[in-house]
Amino acid sequence: MKISTKPAVWKMVREAIDELGGSTTNVAVRNWVLKKYPETNKGTIGCQIVVSTVNHASRIHYPENQKPRRADSQYDFLFRPERGKLERYDPAKHGQWEIAKNDEGDLVVQTVGITRFVTVPTSPAASDGQSFAAEHHLRDFLASNLEVIEEGLQLFVDDDGNTGVEFVTEMGRIDILAEDREGGLLIVELKVEHGPDAVCGQIMRYLGWVKRHLANSRRVRGLIIAKHISDRIRYALADVPDVTTREYELKITLAPVPHVDMPKK
Repeated sequence: MKISTKPAVWKMVREAIDELGGSTTNVAVRNWVLKKYPETNKGTIGCQIVVSTVNHASRIHYPENQKPRRADSQYDFLFRPERGKLERYDPAKHGQWEIAKNDEGDLVVQTVGITRFVTVPTSPAASDGQSFAAEHHLRDFLASNLEVIEEGLQLFVDDDGNTGVEFVTEMGRIDILAEDREGGLLIVELKVEHGPDAVCGQIMRYLGWVKRHLANSRRVRGLIIAKHISDRIRYALADVPDVTTREYELKITLAPVPHVDMPKK
């Protein structure tokens, strides 16, 4: 068996930022890595940049950052001064950052003790035990657990370091834009309750835009996820092979809690 001698991608990114003088751009880091390690997946490079950027709000969607902690681990070496730019993280210059929980128990990226970014729930919240209370709860849960949708998916990251959560296009905001293991793009549109058939036109607009502005000849697929997929949606998409649908279910299990015995006198 041939053992790979290539470093982990986050180590490639760390090597790149140091070789580029500690202040550079997302594109320059990606190009440096691809030049030295040409078989590296472009999407993975983008994801590892987000993972390692201490002030990037979307970093909590990745397994390395799904628990509260100070930004002092091996994955905390980048700082984003503005969109598309990167610097070597220096706590003395950039402040001490952390991943923390707010009063609702949701993870946030913040300077120590001061919340700076929008709350991103990491667990499903249900209004009646059967459906998500709000669409963004479903979106953020799936963005942090893409393997639920398809094995090998990772969030799309553009050249400016923007991730595929609420990805902005000229046609509107895509709920989730992901990249599959073959490099193709998957557009995920979410509806927490019954999916109205208008969602079909919405996802077709996104498909057309992504194919022309992001795909570069890569395959583009669409997926609609709702509590219930109506016959209107099914017939509207019957002859559209690149758009599929799924219905989600929530299941709750209850575990017994051991009784606390009274102390013996």
